[in-house]
Amino acid sequence: MPAVAAKSGRPSTRREALLQAAAEVFFEQGYAATSIDAIIERAGGSKRNIYNEFGNKEGLFAAIVTENADKVLSTLAVEEIEGRDLRETLTAFGRHLMGGYMSPTLIGIYRMAVTEANRFPDLVKSFYEQGPGRATTQLAEVLEIAKKRGDIRADDCLRLAGHFVGMIRDNLHLQVILGLRRPPSDKEMRAAVASAVELFLNGVRPHSDK
Repeated sequence: MPAVAAKSGRPSTRREALLQAAAEVFFEQGYAATSIDAIIERAGGSKRNIYNEFGNKEGLFAAIVTENADKVLSTLAVEEIEGRDLRETLTAFGRHLMGGYMSPTLIGIYRMAVTEANRFPDLVKSFYEQGPGRATTQLAEVLEIAKKRGDIRADDCLRLAGHFVGMIRDNLHLQVILGLRRPPSDKEMRAAVASAVELFLNGVRPHSDK
């Protein structure tokens, strides 16, 4: 498995440093081949500290997934967006979601999840629930609020949320995961999100003058 740098600035806490080092080792060696000893060699500390805080190797990987999901989804707290325009909310959410998808850490997590899916189904399930599944559920709550306000017509907000998350991921994400291209620039991501929001809100049919 190709090495993927998980660095995004200097860690501010010991926990962040440990998770960053663990992510680097996971992505370089793969989940199955990674040992707690290898992570300690990279990050320092002791087995006791890791087991006390995370339980085991699976708990450590789950913490990496959860913390990255938290960073991506922190801008979509329902109580903070109830009064915001839906286009503005979708644009902000889409940009953060795409930025997360294209980050070195989540690219590495996706690659590893696909590689380890058959051997570690519980691990991959946890990744889906904390990442893509959580994003879809949280966005569905936002769409339910928009529905109650009369901003959209929808029978199934969860399905609609899944459509939007899928548009944000798009083929760009697959191309990056497969190593066919580098992650898009900020300008490319903004254009892709704007297109997804426009399509989501208005569709592709011309508006009727009637």
